[in-house]
Amino acid sequence: MTVLTQTNGKSEVVRAVATAVPAAAVIVVASYIGAQMLADITSLKIGLVAGYAVDMGTFIYPITFTLRDLVHKLLGKRNAQALIIMAAIINLFMAAYLAWAASVPSDPSWGMGAEFSAILGPLWRIVIASILAEVVSELLDTEVYHWFVTRITENYQWARVLLSNSISVPVDNLIFAVGAFGALPFLQDHFLTLPWAVVWQIFVFNLVVKYGMTLISLPLIYLSPKNEAAKSA
Repeated sequence: MTVLTQTNGKSEVVRAVATAVPAAAVIVVASYIGAQMLADITSLKIGLVAGYAVDMGTFIYPITFTLRDLVHKLLGKRNAQALIIMAAIINLFMAAYLAWAASVPSDPSWGMGAEFSAILGPLWRIVIASILAEVVSELLDTEVYHWFVTRITENYQWARVLLSNSISVPVDNLIFAVGAFGALPFLQDHFLTLPWAVVWQIFVFNLVVKYGMTLISLPLIYLSPKNEAAKSA
């Protein structure tokens, strides 16, 4: 009887934990991590769009800010902060694993070892700049979003997303553009260093694209209902 009672108790605890996390939260967290990884991989390419230089992660990365807001809405501030840090760790591990995979000698019969290394071998300056920009800007986004919800109003969900993104996106853009391509001390001769005019061009064009993607992704905040328990999390 005692064993049965303990088993039933554990089952109830597991069931309570499972039901406490909405399915929507699982989907949003998975989408956030996936978008972060996709953005970091594609940011390794600098493309030309409408005649302007732009890292190709720009078109997917801004969505992560709205997804972060959804996580905040569903799971609370502390869980959103934990997700941001965990995403950075995953991205850093991904870059390290790709670097290791690229360094392993290729089977001669495969014949694509050099291509793999050239495409997926991480450029550490871009990796570090990207992850630093993500962590700083999204933690800032968290604070602005939380301030709006707790000090201003819980209504006008579009406004909380627009305000938090409007502050955090330029910060992200500045850290990444300058960190990855600016003529910083000890990096003037680095092969990724670009003239400041080009860095400014990257900053401006990326900012325009990111704001555009923010406006497109803004309605996502309405896809999930309010979670009252998240207010205290």
